[in-house]
Amino acid sequence: MIKPALSYLDLIAETRRKYNVPVSAYSVSGEYALVKAASQLGYVNEKDITLEILHSIKRAGADMIVTYFAKSASRFLQES
Repeated sequence: MIKPALSYLDLIAETRRKYNVPVSAYSVSGEYALVKAASQLGYVNEKDITLEILHSIKRAGADMIVTYFAKSASRFLQES
């Protein structure tokens, strides 16, 4: 488990490259709170930034993502 996921995308990628084991990443509450606050203030589009963050973690090589974004990401993906 690599945490915080967003700050350590390079470590996720390196772990994926070096080891033949499942890689999990934990998107911590601070990342979630940052998106929620920025969204409420109108600085970012919550749907776009949420999906971009999760896609970045997956693209870095995470097999599993533990995240506070799970419910909203599920809703966003169903809307698409």
